[in-house]
Amino acid sequence: MNISEELKKIPSLPGVYIMRDDNCIIYVGKAVNLHNRVRSYFQKSQNNPKTLQLAKNTTNFEYVVTDNESEALILENNLIKLHCPKYNIRLKDDKAYPYIKITRERLPRILYSSRRGKDKAKYYGPFVSKMHVRELLELIHRLWPLRRCSKVFPRDFEKTRPCLNHHIGQCKAPCNHLLNEKIYEGYLAEAEQFIQGKDTTVLSRLMQEMSSAAESMEYERAAEIRDTINALRLITEKQKAESGNEDRDIIALARENDEALMQIFFVRDGKLSGREHYMMAAAVDEMDSEILSAFIKQFYSEAAFIPKELVIVSPLAEQDLISSWLSSLTGRQVTITVPKTGEKRKLADLAQTNAELTIRQFGAHIKREAERNKNALHELSTTLDIPMPIRIEAYDISNIQGYESVGSMVVFENGKAKNSDYRKFKLRAVVGSDDYAGMEEVLTRRFIRYNSPQAEESFSKLPDVIFADGGKGQISAVEKALAAQNIVIPVCGMVKDDRHRTRGLLYKGEEVNLPRHSEGFKLVTRIQDEVHRFALEYHKKLRSDSQVRSVLDDIKGIGATRRRELLRHFKSIEAIRNADVTALAAAPSMNSKSAQEVYNFFRKGD
Repeated sequence: MNISEELKKIPSLPGVYIMRDDNCIIYVGKAVNLHNRVRSYFQKSQNNPKTLQLAKNTTNFEYVVTDNESEALILENNLIKLHCPKYNIRLKDDKAYPYIKITRERLPRILYSSRRGKDKAKYYGPFVSKMHVRELLELIHRLWPLRRCSKVFPRDFEKTRPCLNHHIGQCKAPCNHLLNEKIYEGYLAEAEQFIQGKDTTVLSRLMQEMSSAAESMEYERAAEIRDTINALRLITEKQKAESGNEDRDIIALARENDEALMQIFFVRDGKLSGREHYMMAAAVDEMDSEILSAFIKQFYSEAAFIPKELVIVSPLAEQDLISSWLSSLTGRQVTITVPKTGEKRKLADLAQTNAELTIRQFGAHIKREAERNKNALHELSTTLDIPMPIRIEAYDISNIQGYESVGSMVVFENGKAKNSDYRKFKLRAVVGSDDYAGMEEVLTRRFIRYNSPQAEESFSKLPDVIFADGGKGQISAVEKALAAQNIVIPVCGMVKDDRHRTRGLLYKGEEVNLPRHSEGFKLVTRIQDEVHRFALEYHKKLRSDSQVRSVLDDIKGIGATRRRELLRHFKSIEAIRNADVTALAAAPSMNSKSAQEVYNFFRKGD
């Protein structure tokens, strides 16, 4: 692209501009006037270091015209979340934080969720403390008799008797029509209000129920309600502070090098009901107002609840525009204020103090982790005699008794797991427990996608080194797949000891023994554990909840009894595969016909 010529063609209209390098999108921005804004990046008078670097790396750009700046803001935010461009300020991956999930189904459930799904369920969070979420859920199920089972309605109405939760008083069995669905919806709405921090209504109802129980001389019931009220107060009154009776979020910012920490205090019904902190990746020369704007747009675009007011410590460059956008999301007025005095200012200062204290503690941890990762990568580079392995891809194959073979790909960049680039593969061409063929299939599919013009981001980059879980056979399978695509990348096998723990790396036919307490060895261990965990996690999703299947289930005439006896007699699928017809027929419950079926099944591809 001739950038100077293309700049002349840009219209003077509002919209979003997208900058690319040779491989991917590197920046997304919005503008009231696209012509002026995009041209400003390439002016000779430009002296901002980040802007100069961005312009230098931009090989082409495109733009989308919108009707107004508000539409541009929404589109910009969506594109940043979709592509995670290198030069945009972005909210770091929050998959480690838990959520409370309210399912979208008949008779909805309230559940713990480790991540925000792409379903139509409601999510509250993310929360920092998993323990706090579990405490909340336990209290919710004590206060409201909501179901926890995984039954599907209307299919499962009255299919079984009420479960144990019904008998201990924690569910009123709507599955057996022992509770009216309208009443159930009322319980759910009240529980949702409680999750939002609006506990006044719940406490009032419980106080009335306790009084009624005491008047009726149901003293045990009254004592139970009293204990529930105490538990509710214990959770909701943590970090309580008076601040009127409104819902508002207090947002503060602290910075250290290229890290920014956002601290939010959640005020519900005038009480400081909780706080969270989030890390942002931001360049040193980014202005605080830009970081605050980026955080608010990314965080509240997915938030389950947006309060009437956001209190911030310093003004935003786009304050009115963002306020208007938030109002459009909620259908009511949302204001953004920068208080100078009063209770709001005290809370803002408190949030700011907490943010600064947290980033000092967190920042020291980040520095230590970065140093450890740097040392680990340097050790791998020196030991293997390869360039510094910035991007490491690791692969594993998982199956149980040859059934549902799956492959996993995990990615570590700069020594840290990059969860967004993880990928799963359900094997298509491999029958049974052939890990070598499975590894070759997975790597072939991965690098065919790399060579595809429409390769998604996780497949668009080449790793500096590949780690395969296993030994020479797995390494050979990976190298065969790479050769077929004319790609040359160092390949190592991650080998384990007799106790199934990481022992070291196998490279160029020789075992590389890293010192057990070195950072390099610890990194290899983390990678091997992670790729194995990820493969098993996917495999569990594909297995039946009621029965662990085997490849033997696909053989004509082999039922549950014969499968069990074969496995007990031969100990493994591999031994069954290698047995002749006579040996198979000698196994308990087998005859010559079924033995021939098994023998033929494992040789049908020969």
